[in-house]
Amino acid sequence: MKYINKSLSIEKIKVQDIVKKFGTPIYCYSHKKLKDNISNFKKSFKSFSPLICFAIKSNTNVSLVREVRKFGLGADVVSMGELMVALKAGMDPKKIVFSGVGKTSGEISYAVDRKILLINAESKSEINEIERIAKSKNKIVNIGIRLNPNIDAKTLKQISTGKKENKFGVDEKTFFELVNYSNLSSNINLKCLSVHIGSQILDHKPYEKMLKIVDKIIKKSNYKFEFIDLGGGMGIPYEKSNKRLNYQKYSIAIKKFLKNNKFKIIFEPGRSIVGNIGSLVSKVIYIKENDKKDFIILDAAMNDLMRPALYGANHKTLPVIKTNKISKKVYEFVGPICESTDKFTTLKKFQKLKENDLIVMCDVGAYGMSLSSNYNVRPKPTEILIRGSKINVIKKRQKLEDLI
Repeated sequence: MKYINKSLSIEKIKVQDIVKKFGTPIYCYSHKKLKDNISNFKKSFKSFSPLICFAIKSNTNVSLVREVRKFGLGADVVSMGELMVALKAGMDPKKIVFSGVGKTSGEISYAVDRKILLINAESKSEINEIERIAKSKNKIVNIGIRLNPNIDAKTLKQISTGKKENKFGVDEKTFFELVNYSNLSSNINLKCLSVHIGSQILDHKPYEKMLKIVDKIIKKSNYKFEFIDLGGGMGIPYEKSNKRLNYQKYSIAIKKFLKNNKFKIIFEPGRSIVGNIGSLVSKVIYIKENDKKDFIILDAAMNDLMRPALYGANHKTLPVIKTNKISKKVYEFVGPICESTDKFTTLKKFQKLKENDLIVMCDVGAYGMSLSSNYNVRPKPTEILIRGSKINVIKKRQKLEDLI
C-alpha cells in the first residue's frame, strides 16, 4: 500500500476506484503481501522444514484460505466450522490439526471421520471422549496433548494462553498422567506434545523459555513424540513503537532444541501470515465538532472491526487522498453503533478531514472479518482480494433482506 500522486493505492489499484465500484466499508487484501509473508516465514525456518498450519480463526474466508493452501500450508482449526472451511478450501486432512478446549462429541466424531493429522487434546475428559468415539468407530485416532507451560508471554491478558490461570492445556503432573494413560489405550495413538503460549508476541525470549520447559518435559516423560506443535502467536508491528519478532533468533533456539531431539515441528501462525495483508476502507459520514476534539463518524463500526473495542487495539489510520492541511483539533474516529466502545482511535495532527472523505485502517487481515458480527442488524462488508491490477470479490456484501 502506497501513495501515488497523493492517492493511496493497494498494489496497482487506487483505493478511490475500489470505492467507486464496491462502496464502503470494504475489506481489501493484498495477494502480493500474502505471498511475501508466507515466503518469509518458510525461509526463516527452512533449516528444519516445519509443517505450517495456518490458524483459520485469524481469517475464515474460504477463498483466502484456498490461496494460503496453494502455498503448501495446512490448517489449525478450533471448531467444526473451521474444519469445514479448511476442507472446503482443499486443505490436505493430513496437514490439519484440531485444537481447542471444548470440542463437542459431534466435532470429535466429524474430525475422526475426516482422518485429520491430529486432535490436540486439552483434558482427561476430552481424551476419554476421543477414546470412546474411536472405539465405537473401531478406529485408532492420532492425538496430541497440550501442555500449559505456565509462561507469561508479556502480551495482553485477553490473549494470554500459557499461564497456569488460563483455561488452556494441562499442567506438568497431569501431562505425565495423560501420556501414561494414552500409551495404554488401544484406540489412541499419542503422537504430539502441543504448546501455545499466547498471541501478538514480539519478543523471542518467551519462546526460548518455552522450549527449555518443553525439552525438560520430554526428557522426564521418556516418551518418543513424533511431532512437537509449538503453536503460533507470532506478532506483527501495529504501531511504530512495536518491534518486529526476530524469526532468526527463534529459529536458532529451535535448532538448538532439535540437536538432542528428532521431531517434526508444527507451527500454527495466523496473524503473521494475514495480519498486514488487509485494509478496511471507510467513509466519513459526519464530523461532529466538540470543544476538545472532533468526532469523525465513519460508516465502519465495531461490528466490522472489533479489535479496538475488545482489546483496546490500535490500527494505523491513513487518509485515502493526501493534502497538506493538518487539523488543529484532536480527531476521535468512531462508528455509528450505540456503544461508547464503538471507537477506533484518537489522533492528534491528523490531516484535516471533511464529510465524505475516505480513510483506511491498516493491518486488519487477522481478526478483522473473523471477529465481525451483525450487531445493530448491520450487514457485513464486501471482501476483495487484489492481485496487481485485478480484483476478485471473495465475499459479497450482505443484504439486509437476507439478515432479516
